[in-house]
Amino acid sequence: MKRGEIWVGNLNPNRGAEVGKVRPVLIIQEDRLTDAGLPTIVVLPLTTQIRPALQHLRVLIRARDRLQQDCQVMVDQPRTLDRGRLGEGPLTHLAAEELAQVNQALQALLGLC
Repeated sequence: MKRGEIWVGNLNPNRGAEVGKVRPVLIIQEDRLTDAGLPTIVVLPLTTQIRPALQHLRVLIRARDRLQQDCQVMVDQPRTLDRGRLGEGPLTHLAAEELAQVNQALQALLGLC
C-alpha cells in the first residue's frame, strides 16, 4: 500500500452523513508510516456521483486500469481504517498532477493555504 494508490475499502458501518459501502478509496497516508507497520491507513473515499459544484473539494479520476468508472475523490470525507478493511488493490494509482490536486484540496479543507 502506497500513497496515491486506489484500493477497495470497507467503510461500513457508517454514521449520519459519513460515506459508507464497500468502495474504492485513495490512500493518502505518508508511506513511511505505512511502511513502519502502523495498523491503520488514512484514506479518502471515491464516488461515481460526479458533482461539479464540489470540484474545489473533489478531484476527478478517470477510469483506467482496474478502476472501472470515472470517480471523484471525496477530499471532504477523510477516514482512518484498520488495514483489515482494505481488500483488493491497487486498482490504479494517481498521476503526479492528480495527487497535487488532492493535496491542494486537502490544504483547503484543513485551512492550511
